This record gives sequence, structure tokens and C-alpha cells, in this order.
Amino acid sequence: MRFLFLGDIVGRSGRRAVFERLPGLILDWNLDFVVANGENAAQGHGMTEKIYREAIESGIDVITTGNHAFDQKDALIYSERVDGFLRPANFLKGNPGKGSGIYLTKKCARVLVANLIGRVFMNGDFDDPFEAAERILSPCPLVEQVDAAIFDFHAEATSEKQCFGYFLDGRASVVVGTHTHVPTADAKILNGGTGYMSDAGMCGDYDSVLGMEKEEPMKRFLSQLPRNRFQPAKGSATICGLAVEISDRTGLADKISPLRIGPHLKESLPAFW
Repeated sequence: MRFLFLGDIVGRSGRRAVFERLPGLILDWNLDFVVANGENAAQGHGMTEKIYREAIESGIDVITTGNHAFDQKDALIYSERVDGFLRPANFLKGNPGKGSGIYLTKKCARVLVANLIGRVFMNGDFDDPFEAAERILSPCPLVEQVDAAIFDFHAEATSEKQCFGYFLDGRASVVVGTHTHVPTADAKILNGGTGYMSDAGMCGDYDSVLGMEKEEPMKRFLSQLPRNRFQPAKGSATICGLAVEISDRTGLADKISPLRIGPHLKESLPAFW
């Protein structure tokens, strides 16, 4: 199975880059399944239903999110009736939407996709992500119930992300981190066969501060006072993510590569496709 994960899509620049480029990548690489984190797609804060529909039309199969999942109020409504929008599964009970689902690829392979949020250095009350992951994965063992299992772990601390990866090693196809908007250099296959990367980075303008125009965050560091709302940077975006070849026999990762397409960062393409 040819799987592509795209990091946090930030603002109009990130949307334009992904929505314009992804259809060609799907064709060129014969991709089977695409997941993208979209929690910053609408002006850097959440995702509207209109943008969700555009993302699905571009070829994304499932949208994951994180702490900004419900920044756009219509997400409280449409998350209940669409299948491809996930919010973290360990949000407290009573939140709308769902945190995981089983989806079919074009070739009818079964893919479990789960979205979890970390608790270290993260604002908010969240249930234990390890317990939630166990609850999701236990009834869906690889090969027996699903052909692949993908986990987006939306977290700040790399230590928590690494522990989460080792916790699921050998039981999940891919564990990929999101949230920090900076791609890490540790894309690898763990000892048990799980593809792992601490952070996929973002799909956005890297001439920025985490995808936002530089002036306001710099003012806040210099004065320690908020002045204005953060605004997404409008320059050309770089697409960042993770490409994984998943074994049809074991459901584990056979090959893995970071993905970087665009300005400001050194390009990286999967050589195995």
C-alpha cells in the first residue's frame, strides 16, 4: 500500500499548495491512501466545512486535527455528519465527532486511522492518549481486522511522541507526529516494523513563524503582550509530510521517506516510488 501523510495545512497558502499539487502526486505515485492534518487550514485556526469539502475533492481521504479542531464553529456541526473528519479521540466525553475510523482504499484495503492528542506542554484537559490508543487498536489487529493502521499523534513534546511510537511499535503501520510545524529528521522504521516520524512539519509558508506572519509573534516575545491576532503567512508554501510503503502481507512499514516539496527547505522525495 502506498500511503502519504501531509503535515498541518496552514492557511490559504498551504491549502493552495496541497490542493493544486496533490492530484498530480496521487497519479504520479499511484497512491492508495492520503491523510492530512487540517486543523490550521482556515486562517490558521480550524477547518470550515467548505475547506473540508475542497480537501476531500483534492484527493485527501481523511482529515485529522488537534487542539484547534473546533476553532471554526461549524466544525461542531459538520463533524457529526461527515465520515472523513477526525478530532482527537482522547478529547473529553461529550465532544462532537469521532477520533478514529476504518476506511477503504481504492483497492478495498481496510485502513484504521486514529487521531490522538498529547498531554505534555499542551493546554487543555485530555484523557490518556496511550489508553485511548489501546482501546482503538485492540479490536483491530493488523492483517486480521485491518490492512493498515495509521496514528496521527498531535503533541508538543518529542519524548511523548517517541514513547507513543514505541508503545504502538509492531501493532501500527505508521505513527506520525503533528503540531510543531517543523519537520524532524528522524523518519525511520522502528524495530517492530512501525513507520515513525516525530513531526511531519507543515504545509505552509516557511518564511514565517510556524506558518504565521513574523511580526506579531516577534512583538509578543519582545513586549510579552499580545497586540493582534496571528495571521497566516501568504508566501509560497512547502508541502511537508511522510511517504510510507506498507506491506500488504504484514501491514507494517517496508519503506519510509520524509516529503518536502517547495521553497525554503531542502527537497526530499521518496526514491522508492
